[in-house]
Amino acid sequence: MISLRRLWRSIFVKFSAAFFLVGMIPLFALSLFSLQTFSGHVERYTVSNLQQMSIYMSYNLNNTFADFNEITKLMYSGFNEGAGSASVNQTTQVNQLERINTVPIDDFLKTVLYSNPSIRSAYFIRNLDEKLYYQTRVGTAFLPEELPAREWIDSLKETPRELVIHPTHKENYFFNSPKNVMTIGRNLIDISGPPTVEPKVVGTLMFDVDIQIFDELFSELALGANDELYVFDGNDFVYFSNILDTIGNQKNTVSEQTNEDQLVLSEGLDYFDGRLVLRISKKDLFAQLSSTTEAVYLAIAICAIILILMGTWFSRSLAMPIRGVIRQMSRVESGDLEAQIEVKGKDELSRLAYGFNRMVDRLKVFIDVAYIAEIKRKQTELNALKSQLRPHYLYNTLEVIRMNAVFNDDSEVADMILSLSNQLKYVIDYGEEWVTIRRELQHLKDYFYIISVRYESQIELRCEVADEVEMDWYILKLSLQPIVENAIQHGLRPKGGKGTVLVTIEANDKLLTITVYDDGVGIDEETLLKLNEQLNHAGPAAKGIGMKNVHEQIVTLCGEGYGLEISSRKHIGTSVRMRLPIRKEK
Repeated sequence: MISLRRLWRSIFVKFSAAFFLVGMIPLFALSLFSLQTFSGHVERYTVSNLQQMSIYMSYNLNNTFADFNEITKLMYSGFNEGAGSASVNQTTQVNQLERINTVPIDDFLKTVLYSNPSIRSAYFIRNLDEKLYYQTRVGTAFLPEELPAREWIDSLKETPRELVIHPTHKENYFFNSPKNVMTIGRNLIDISGPPTVEPKVVGTLMFDVDIQIFDELFSELALGANDELYVFDGNDFVYFSNILDTIGNQKNTVSEQTNEDQLVLSEGLDYFDGRLVLRISKKDLFAQLSSTTEAVYLAIAICAIILILMGTWFSRSLAMPIRGVIRQMSRVESGDLEAQIEVKGKDELSRLAYGFNRMVDRLKVFIDVAYIAEIKRKQTELNALKSQLRPHYLYNTLEVIRMNAVFNDDSEVADMILSLSNQLKYVIDYGEEWVTIRRELQHLKDYFYIISVRYESQIELRCEVADEVEMDWYILKLSLQPIVENAIQHGLRPKGGKGTVLVTIEANDKLLTITVYDDGVGIDEETLLKLNEQLNHAGPAAKGIGMKNVHEQIVTLCGEGYGLEISSRKHIGTSVRMRLPIRKEK
C-alpha cells in the first residue's frame, strides 16, 4: 500500500497517466464523433446520389421515348412544306398511291429505321387490305407469318389516337434472332375532311427497339451482383431488368419498401405509365464504409497502446535532463558563470542545454561589453563637448570681426560677416535632417547676400511661395543651396551680365514641389540626358556632385518617386524640380 502511494506521488507516474488520459480521451471522443459524422454524411450523400441518379435515369428514359413518340408523328409532320396538313388526303395517299405524306411508304420506313440507331425494324400495315410494308437492319430472314400484326393492331383500338408500347418480347419473326425488343406503334389517321366520331384509321406504324438501349441508359449505375433494377409498365410487365429471366414477364411481387437489407428507390415513367424501381443492397453499398469503421476502431486501440508506451518513455527521457538543467541554473543564480551542461544528441533537450551554455557564455561577454560600452559613451560625451566648444570659438571670433567692421562704419562687410556666421551656425548645427521651409529660405537668403555682393548685384534671387504652402512645413536641410549654387555657377556666370534665380514652392495633394529656375545659358539635349541619367545611376557623378547628393538623400529618406528632375533649353534657361512629401511635423 505504501509503495503504491509513493508510486502515485512520483512525477513519472503522474505524467504517464496524464499523458495517456489527455491523449486518449480526446482521441477516442473525436474518433467516434468523426466516424459517426462521416458515416452519416457518406450514407446521406450516397442515398442522395442514388436518388439523383434514379431521377436522372427516369428523365433520360422519358426523353428517349419522347424521341420515339416524335418519330411516330413524322406521319403527320411530313418532310415537305405543306405535307401532313389537313388538306392532304391520307386515305388516297396510302390506299391508291402507297405513300405517306407524298413519300413512298418504303422510303418513309427507311427514314424511321435510320432516325435512331436503336430501331431494328420498321413496319406499316395498311388498314384497307392489311398489306405489310417493312424495312429492317436484321441480317436474317424475315418470317412475316410469325409477326403478331393483328395483336398489335388490336392493342391500338382502345386508344386509336395514342402511342402504344408493347412489352419486351423475342424477335422470333426473324430467323434465329437472339434479340429482345420492344415494339412501339401509332395509327395513321386521315384528318382531311370533316371530323368524325370514329377516327379514319388508314394504317398502323410499328417499329422494334432493341432493349440494349436500356443498358446504355443505365450503364452509369454500375449495379452490383446483389442489386436489382426493374422497368415496369402500368400492368407490372417488366420491360427491362438486370435479372434477365424477369424481362417480358409480369412481376408484381417486387417489394418497393426500404428495409434493413435493401435500399429501394422508385421513379415514375410517363410513357410507360409505369415506374423505374432500384433495389440496392445496403451491405454492398456501404461495404467500404464498414471497412473504414473497423479500421478506425483498430487505429484507436493501436493509438492507446502507443500512448502508454510513449508516455512512459517520454517521462523517463525528460526527467534526467531537466534535473541537470535545474542544477546548473542554481549554480548560475549563485553567481557561478562557469556552469555548463553536457550536450548529448540533437533533440530539443540537447538544444536547450546548448542554448543554456550559449546564454551563460553570452552573459559573460555582455558583462564585459557593457563595461567597454560605458567607457566609450563617456568618451563620446567628452568629444561632443569638445566639438561644441570649437564652433562657439568660431562664432565668437566672427562676432568680434563684425563688431570691429561696424565700429569702422563698414556696414557691408559687417552684413557679410553676419550672413557668413548665420550660414556656419546653420551648417554646423548637427543632428537635424529636416528643417522648416522658413529656416531653409532664410539660409538661402544669407548665402545669396554674399553672392550678390560678390557679383555687384548682377544676380537677383526671387522666392515665390504658393498660398496653400505653410512656412512651418518641413523639408530636407541644405537641399536648396546646392541647387541655387549650381544655377549660378553653370547657368548665369557663363552667360555674363544680369541674371535671375527664381525659387517657387507649390503643394498638390500630398506632394511638395520646389522648382529652381534660372535664365542662364541652358543645357543641350545630350548633356541634359546624361545629367538625368547620373542622378539615377549608382556611383559618383562626374558633374553636379551637390545635386546628386541631394537627390540620393531624398530618395533614401523619402523613397522612390521623390527626388530631383532637370529640364532645360539651350540659350533659354534651366529648371530643377524637387519632389518631396508634405511633412507637417518634424
